[in-house]
Amino acid sequence: MRRFTRLTNAFSKKVENHTAAIALHFMNYNFARIHQTLRCTPAIKAGVTDHVWSIEEIVGLLDGFGK
Repeated sequence: MRRFTRLTNAFSKKVENHTAAIALHFMNYNFARIHQTLRCTPAIKAGVTDHVWSIEEIVGLLDGFGK
């Protein structure tokens, strides 16, 4: 995760932005990314969800936040 280093423009200067970026990374990692060893997402393997989430579904979760 390059957001922890100051070497790039992607460095989060605000704690709120950093928290949001980490949350999006873990959401993508666990719900949208198919892992080679599991051949599915970790959330499917754990029984949390029954399908691979699309980016649109993840972004849709953000609609109610921040208003």
